[in-house]
Amino acid sequence: MAKTVLIVDDNEHLREILASILRYSGYAIVEAGTGGDAIRKAFDAQPQLILLDLDLPDIKGIDVARKIKSTAGVSHIPIVACSASSGWEWRDEALRAGMAEYLQKPIQFTVMKQIIDKFI
Repeated sequence: MAKTVLIVDDNEHLREILASILRYSGYAIVEAGTGGDAIRKAFDAQPQLILLDLDLPDIKGIDVARKIKSTAGVSHIPIVACSASSGWEWRDEALRAGMAEYLQKPIQFTVMKQIIDKFI
């Protein structure tokens, strides 16, 4: 059975591109465009990994990560921050929120694949 990755990004075009690439690599994909949807889908789909944009329209990605990491049943899921924001402060805040890694957009697929393989 394919391992599932939850892609959370409000940019539908980017989600579709990532989903297509990851499906081609053998992963099952679940998509979410908002933080609230991401939290619900984390429970429902029980993915092996979450790729989480930090700038979402309803809930900041940092808060989504904190919610997931503090909730039984989903707290074990590794979360990788994917953000266009640069600077160590963004990375440090993401890691303090419980995220396993921080990737800055644009992300090279080979780097993303290495990170995904590292956690699942």
